[in-house]
Amino acid sequence: MTIFLDVAPLAGGIGVAAAVVFFLVLLAAAFIAFKMLKKMMKMAFRMIIVAVILAIAIAGSIALWAFSGSGSSDRPKVSRPR
Repeated sequence: MTIFLDVAPLAGGIGVAAAVVFFLVLLAAAFIAFKMLKKMMKMAFRMIIVAVILAIAIAGSIALWAFSGSGSSDRPKVSRPR
């Protein structure tokens, strides 16, 4: 009966994959923003925009990885009735 309360064994792997995909998507967005702003803005402003996007990507990836689940649960040991 306690099988339904267990954490899925792939929770950690899925969380890591989600974090990596999230980071790569925002890395691509930062690259595209850098290329699109090439002629409009000075280099310093472009680098600030890219740094903000990358900071969001890193923070989001760490959050997804940390909250994805560790695979362990705090459940009491089953004791046999006497």
